[in-house]
Amino acid sequence: MIEVHIDGASAGNPGPSGAGIFINNNGTVERYSIPLGNMENHEAEYWALIKALEICLSHQFKTVSFRTDSQLINQAVEKGFVKNKRYAPLLDQVLVLSSKLDLFFLKWIPSSENKSADELARRAIRTNNRGTDS
Repeated sequence: MIEVHIDGASAGNPGPSGAGIFINNNGTVERYSIPLGNMENHEAEYWALIKALEICLSHQFKTVSFRTDSQLINQAVEKGFVKNKRYAPLLDQVLVLSSKLDLFFLKWIPSSENKSADELARRAIRTNNRGTDS
């Protein structure tokens, strides 16, 4: 089973944001730092999951276990519902993408167990801050 750690981060709320994605494919590791522009932290968390799902689908992974340190994301996906309607389109996107996998599993983990994805998200913020001239 493919294991994917995700994290979204923002420098400010809203502020420059990034997604960190750490994929372990039976010992083969892939790392992604994706600048997301300016958004709120919760939006960045959703986008980290969306980007990770897109990457997994593009690699034709079928059985994927995701890890997040965002309780908000974990609960929203688990229930298929968000209280804040602002995030409903993002959750809808997650649900559509995840339904294309044979097995999709999302588990909440403490931040201390998600350091790889966190560092990748923070790197993406720094890349975002430099802009396209770097």
